Amino acid sequence: MDEQDWLATRFEEHRGHLRAVAYRMLGSFAEADDAVQESWFRLSRTGAEDIANLGGWLTTVVGRVCLDMLRSRASRREEPEGPHLPDPIVAGPEEQAVLADSVGLALLVVLDTLDPAERLAFVLHDMFGLPFGEIAPVVGRSTVATRQLASRARRRVQGSPAPDASLERQRAVVDAFFAAARDGDFDALVAVLDPDVVLRSQGGVLPAGASRVVHGAAAVAGQALLFRRAGAGAAATRPVVVNGAAGMLVLRDGRPEVLFAFTVVGESVAEIDIILDPERLAGLVG
Repeated sequence: MDEQDWLATRFEEHRGHLRAVAYRMLGSFAEADDAVQESWFRLSRTGAEDIANLGGWLTTVVGRVCLDMLRSRASRREEPEGPHLPDPIVAGPEEQAVLADSVGLALLVVLDTLDPAERLAFVLHDMFGLPFGEIAPVVGRSTVATRQLASRARRRVQGSPAPDASLERQRAVVDAFFAAARDGDFDALVAVLDPDVVLRSQGGVLPAGASRVVHGAAAVAGQALLFRRAGAGAAATRPVVVNGAAGMLVLRDGRPEVLFAFTVVGESVAEIDIILDPERLAGLVG
């Protein structure tokens, strides 16, 4: 095995970890893969002879690449109105164990509102345990200032709802939501929704990439009934696991049409994220 083949083999040992870091930083599979590939280019140019901890070195490199991508995204100011819904990780209920350590879609939405440096500090330290001393050079701050970045991000994240740990209990609440929607029962819908529920939807009749946000149980229940009427016809639903939480996929003629991701807290739905983009879903849902 020559040196380049040996280096490629070592890199492949870390690819899954690097993709997980990049996905949490960017919320996009395509961009995450680009970031991982760029980290390989940088390693292949540098070599591993003088790198004591290859995994740590690659993590900071992919973090730096993601930080540059986030800053470039912000400087272009091309983001559509409303929050961006990240690419979901979708699996059937039987595959839920694979997603045990996945980050929730609602959390990724919160991460997307952070300053890029805050997001990097939080993701690398709180999610992957990298010391602040190793993160500081990436963001160009002191160790103390980097710790403060993560602390600010943590406060934002802690303000988001914490989902119920039991997928079975989540599924019961989600099934109750869809049963009420199918029956056109407004009161039953309101009963299963948290009073401060938030619904985010992206796609459909909205401009490309734009999203709509609806607040409050009555307003969200009304949207659910409107969606039921608009979606009437030969559509089927399939329970799925979306980023480790209960979700529902709507199919038409066997093709993914709409994806629902739920954040269930206790006996109520606290957040609903909906992707109404068949083209986007076709590339994400098997």
